[in-house]
Amino acid sequence: MGTYNFDAIIDRHHTSCEKWDFMTKKFGRDDLLAMWVADMDFTAPPEVAEVLKNRVDHGIFGYTGKIDNYFQSIVEWVEKRHKWGIEAEWIRHSPGVVPALSMAVLAFTKPGDGIVVQPPVYPPFFSAASGRGRHIIENPLVERHGRFEMDFEDLEKKIDSSVKMIFLCSPHNPVGRVWTKEELTKLGEICLRHNLIVVSDEIHSDIIYKGFHHIPMASLSPEIASRTITCIAPSKTFNIAGLSTSAVIIPDPQIRDAYTSVLNFLHIDGGNLFGTFALEAAYRKGEPWLHALLEYLEGNVNFIEKYLTENLPDIKLVRPEGTYVPFLDCRGLGLSGDELLDLFVNKARVAMNNGAWFGTGGEGFMRMNIATPRALIKEGLDRISRAVACIEK
Repeated sequence: MGTYNFDAIIDRHHTSCEKWDFMTKKFGRDDLLAMWVADMDFTAPPEVAEVLKNRVDHGIFGYTGKIDNYFQSIVEWVEKRHKWGIEAEWIRHSPGVVPALSMAVLAFTKPGDGIVVQPPVYPPFFSAASGRGRHIIENPLVERHGRFEMDFEDLEKKIDSSVKMIFLCSPHNPVGRVWTKEELTKLGEICLRHNLIVVSDEIHSDIIYKGFHHIPMASLSPEIASRTITCIAPSKTFNIAGLSTSAVIIPDPQIRDAYTSVLNFLHIDGGNLFGTFALEAAYRKGEPWLHALLEYLEGNVNFIEKYLTENLPDIKLVRPEGTYVPFLDCRGLGLSGDELLDLFVNKARVAMNNGAWFGTGGEGFMRMNIATPRALIKEGLDRISRAVACIEK
């Protein structure tokens, strides 16, 4: 891994860390091995830390803005990593992707309108889509041979005149799909036909495994770009989510103006001083660290798959094409939802997200955060193995 040590075990307790310090609120106990919240147990790139240290040394932390270098770093990153040519003027701010979803809902829908979500999916999609009188239209993914796919026929059937928007998760959290050009094109054609706005959450787009390639939804055609709001951030990629800085890319000027009006109304365009500096540093200097990270994460995927095959054959990894929060298919254990959660939390003492939290189709799965040192992954799997052995006796 060169100069980056992803095997280092770092104690995150007492750092206001949601994953480790707030387990009791979520799971009812605090003695668990944390493998739930989608951040990493790795230090951010040293190049990012150095920039932040220098900014701290300056000693003045007043109101902040974003200069040209900030926007240009985003333009260059998206072009280099995803072969999508964007313009700096298309970029707007959000403190996170979820707030961007909510702002899009406020900007482009009204009470009574429908918003499509594709479960099982990241839970805030539901709360954002159902906010302030909007209603959710579920277009569940379909599982075929251990791989999830979009159900386009079901989507066409459910779109009526009340449906104004779709939330796309690309790559998909938690099923780990990196959507193909064919899939995205077909979705885009449906959205154009029904005049839907696509809000594409592409926050995991830099975490892509060998053999797969992320395609930004808006890069498919000018027509699709004119109906798409793309949300990206360095937060998942470089483990800086606590700095609350995301970029919202909106090619269409009318859609961009409508989003901007909500952003201005909420008075949150200034952003976080340290997030602003960290984003630029990450995108300009963080690529070598990312290459090493992806190699380590792929090693974790292979380790987990091999471990389950040899020790826990009733649990299967839904092998991710992207993201570091894949599903474990636990349906082979034959447990109810409550029994499965009890097995992980109270018997194995491992904190993972219950698949049911992600909505329709998530039942019987657990979401595992694999962005953690391999020794901790082994410890977690060993705990689960021992717990399963006890229930089989």
